[in-house]
Amino acid sequence: MELRSGSDIADLIGKRAPRYTSYPTAPIFTPNVGQTFQQSCIKAIDADAPLSLYVHIPFCERLCWFCACRTQGTQTLAPVRRYVDILGAELALIRKHLPEGARFAHLHWGGGTPTILPPELINRLADEIKSVIPPTDDAEFSVEIDPTLVDADKIAALRRAGFNRASIGIQDFSPVVQGAIGRNQSYAATKRAIDMIRDAGVHSLNVDLVYGLPHQTQESIAASIEQVNTLDPDRVALFGYAHVPWMAKRQKLIDEAVLPDDVKRRELFQVAADLLQEAGLCAIGIDHFAKPEDALSVCNKNGRLRRNFQGYTDDDCQTLIGLGASSISRFPQGYVQNSSATGAYTGKIEAGELPGFRGHVLTKDDALRGRAIEMLMCDFAIDFEGLRSEIGPDADQLKPLHCAVADRFPNHVSLDAERLTIQPCHRAFTRVIAAMYDAYKAAEATYSQAS
Repeated sequence: MELRSGSDIADLIGKRAPRYTSYPTAPIFTPNVGQTFQQSCIKAIDADAPLSLYVHIPFCERLCWFCACRTQGTQTLAPVRRYVDILGAELALIRKHLPEGARFAHLHWGGGTPTILPPELINRLADEIKSVIPPTDDAEFSVEIDPTLVDADKIAALRRAGFNRASIGIQDFSPVVQGAIGRNQSYAATKRAIDMIRDAGVHSLNVDLVYGLPHQTQESIAASIEQVNTLDPDRVALFGYAHVPWMAKRQKLIDEAVLPDDVKRRELFQVAADLLQEAGLCAIGIDHFAKPEDALSVCNKNGRLRRNFQGYTDDDCQTLIGLGASSISRFPQGYVQNSSATGAYTGKIEAGELPGFRGHVLTKDDALRGRAIEMLMCDFAIDFEGLRSEIGPDADQLKPLHCAVADRFPNHVSLDAERLTIQPCHRAFTRVIAAMYDAYKAAEATYSQAS
């Protein structure tokens, strides 16, 4: 993940590109693909193949200024209880179309703040999910946890429901940085939550960090990483802050004058990445790190690393059903996103309709380009024979594009008869290089900085 200096770096370092957690990416989705397509895809699910579930809980007691997720603030549980009612109704609609015998291998509760749910709502939601789609014997159930909004009773309720992987949002431990992004969270509160989680028997833990935040310096991010390392996480995601105030209005509260410039933000990443690897974590893709024995590292080593809406994953399920407002479902046939606004989502469910409102039907070309992009994002290389074995002879249609990429990035990639490979010192620009394989040209401003 090292970044070298040079004139070719200056041209690329400020570029914006998709994160490629899907292909095509969500800005390409259209309202021509919605509820009808969603229903047909659910009916076509292979009940013998385990699937993944994502549940979006959009509510937060505090709205962090840096966050661009679909969230809404609340100081009472009334809208949360109503939302769980609607999630139950959505599950009932899915049950009508889902083939009998379907089971989930991965369940993720994200947000927002899933731990805003009190124990009785945790129990209810988990039971309703399992009544419609039961877990496999070895299912993973991960939950995004706000250390400032969790207690032993909530963790016990989650544990009874099968919770076995925790995802802790940290971002940065510097009080100055936290004050600049509207998120106060002490090291002590974070450690207390992690200790409770581990005391409950959950020993699989990942944390999220962000670089490129206001007031971050190499010294401050190094201090945060040293504190993170004392928490001994199994995985760390080190995301670049995406400053998109024209899309996430709350980011207007952040003073742009104290954001690091393009070069400084990349230096912040490098400092953090070096310290994580010195602590024994293995680099995974462009922004993840994991212990050598963690499933993510094992998949990476064996060439089975995948990418979905949560980032890098060992989840190889072909179907992911998204529940809740704004959630995206991935089917072999394409993508469908639920209505983004909670009110619109609720209205569809109350009308007895599945809540899909936009999406994309995958073509053969999408499958080919999408897999090539995923190979670059996961392996930093496109293995031509591997692509051909997965896609078929149509994989050879990309040959002219491989040559075009090599011509466009002569110092960044190598090309031979077997593969196109991104040089280790230029992996910071993987998203920019992958964008060459993208047939859909959305405005660059739609996306976050690629390095």
